[in-house]
Amino acid sequence: MNSKIIANGILRALGIILGIALLLYFLYKIQSVIVYIAVAAVIALIGRPIVMFLRRKLKFSNIMAVITTMAIFIGLIIGLIGLFIPLIAEQGHNLSLLNIDQLQGNVELLYQQIMDYFNLNRTDIEQSLKDSKVWSNLDFGAIPNFLNSVVSGIGSFSIGLFSVLFISFFFLKDSKLFENGVLTLIPKGKEMRWKDSNNKIKDLLSRYFVGLIFQILILFIIYTIVLLIFGINNAIVIAFLCALLNLIPYVGPLVSAFLMIVLTMSSNLGESFSDVILPKTIYVMIGFVIAQLVDNFLSQPIIFSKSVKSHPLEIFLVIIIAGILFGIVGMVVAVPCYTAIKVILKEFLSENKIVKKLTQGL
Repeated sequence: MNSKIIANGILRALGIILGIALLLYFLYKIQSVIVYIAVAAVIALIGRPIVMFLRRKLKFSNIMAVITTMAIFIGLIIGLIGLFIPLIAEQGHNLSLLNIDQLQGNVELLYQQIMDYFNLNRTDIEQSLKDSKVWSNLDFGAIPNFLNSVVSGIGSFSIGLFSVLFISFFFLKDSKLFENGVLTLIPKGKEMRWKDSNNKIKDLLSRYFVGLIFQILILFIIYTIVLLIFGINNAIVIAFLCALLNLIPYVGPLVSAFLMIVLTMSSNLGESFSDVILPKTIYVMIGFVIAQLVDNFLSQPIIFSKSVKSHPLEIFLVIIIAGILFGIVGMVVAVPCYTAIKVILKEFLSENKIVKKLTQGL
């Protein structure tokens, strides 16, 4: 082997490494566009059964079925925004009329009642907070920057929403748009395998995302009933937020529980802690636990078994591993990605013993 061949090999390897680096940098720079496409693909998968129903049962043309489906989605988005506007307006009105001294007195009274009820030493608690240096780490000068970030975030959200809806429309209208794009990367002779796996993925994920909607709806109904029974203010909005947080596996329910505890206590400020606040909070949390039991032992097993056809233990391990590797985002996308990978492996590596065992239910 002469020096020219070695030099060419080194240059070729460097060229490949440089090309991969440039590709990764390019993907990093357009990550927002990738997110738009991913969200649009999810919306298209959710809307696919609606389009098929309108086309097959009601004899809509393809374009009319897609327009009707997008109109339903836009109506839902407007409805959700309209749900939060009264809450924001009410809170703004309350802030404009807020008696700061009375609020401070109520919060201090609640704090003192909690200390007395649980026999805690107020001095020790406050000293522990000082020792932990929690307050010294707070940067109150960052509030203006935070407000600027909120304003810019609203602008970015508006652009993102329009982009997602625009892309979703064409994904629904031209259902083979994404499939044909991927086909250009598939080696010749394996196009039919990709088409079969793509149809299987779309079918499974469509059922999965529709199942998630029903899962959220069940939790929303239970949360709303519980909060209304105990007279919690803005029960519908709180129930919707807590149900939506459940989309984040394992972490979401914990955040929902904390949110319900705080809002239940804050809605009864000024009342007796032992006679009103604590009993109401306990009853609300009992309702929350019942909702979680229904979700964990009824809703989720049905969704996983009927839609993605995976064992609950298998899903649990996948979500935990994805959470360790990629954080919260990994936990959210773990099940759809794992399902897609299983289908592709079954089509292309069906003779492999491990693949055959993992995909025997597909």
